[in-house]
Amino acid sequence: MILPLAQMQEASRAVASPLFAGLSGDCEISFEFFPPKTEKMEEQLWESVVTLAPLAPRFVSVTYGAGGTTRERTHNTVARIARETAIPAAAHLTCVEASKGEIADVAHAYWEAGVRHIVALRGDAPGSDGKFVPHPDGYASAAELVEGLRKLHPFEISVSAYPETHPEALSASTDIDFLKRKLDSGASRAITQFFFEPETFFRFRDAVAAAGIDAEIVPGIMPVSNFAAITRMSQMTGTAIPVWMAHLFDGLDDHPSARQLVAATVAAEMCRRLYAGGVRDFHFYTLNRAELSYAICHLLGKRPVATAREEAA
Repeated sequence: MILPLAQMQEASRAVASPLFAGLSGDCEISFEFFPPKTEKMEEQLWESVVTLAPLAPRFVSVTYGAGGTTRERTHNTVARIARETAIPAAAHLTCVEASKGEIADVAHAYWEAGVRHIVALRGDAPGSDGKFVPHPDGYASAAELVEGLRKLHPFEISVSAYPETHPEALSASTDIDFLKRKLDSGASRAITQFFFEPETFFRFRDAVAAAGIDAEIVPGIMPVSNFAAITRMSQMTGTAIPVWMAHLFDGLDDHPSARQLVAATVAAEMCRRLYAGGVRDFHFYTLNRAELSYAICHLLGKRPVATAREEAA
């Protein structure tokens, strides 16, 4: 019997070596959290930090609400991570509704708290339209913010990048030009908005390189724990959701455990394909839950790193 080409290809995949076999764990990882609103959420956040810390992330970052609405909670969370763990902590900081002096005060407070890494973002204004309007005495862009922060302290600075183009950008090329401005202003790396197909990242990586940018571009990975929520977020960020992904999550609303398994499978497979394409750095948007990110990192070969105290024991 002669099999059709499609069946032959499927059969080849079925008998191939396990997708995650033999990975050495040579990739670097980082995680993003958001500041907790309640005592219960704070407990969940710290459970996640404790769970993920043994994987020795390069850093963990904490987000900053629109209009600085979480400024105090972001500071407290980042300061606690810096104070109580060995993980390098990074604080998000935006230009929204803040003067240069106010931003300087926040940056000085972070430096005094032992925070040496800032994720510098323009940010979106609070409200339904979310359109950014510069403060009269503030920074008008993320590039200006990066330049201003570099004058205050020798921070390590990360910025954002958009593989599918920022929703407000005139074109993909102008968006990449602006990314170059942010990096030329003193940023060390760019972390991308989430995406759902590896080809999206590879095309962006090629376009960035063609534009003469040689800085580190780290893919941002969003494991899909709630498909309806990720659909809303994707509409705001201009992220495309593949048809096949909607099909995979269809019917799982009332099956949270199954949904978690599907989410881990989808995100892990994408990370594996990114790894095969040369990616060795991954940034996970955890939504303050550790399980999915931990599972994906484990599949990528990451294992807990023993502390000096454990080794001595």
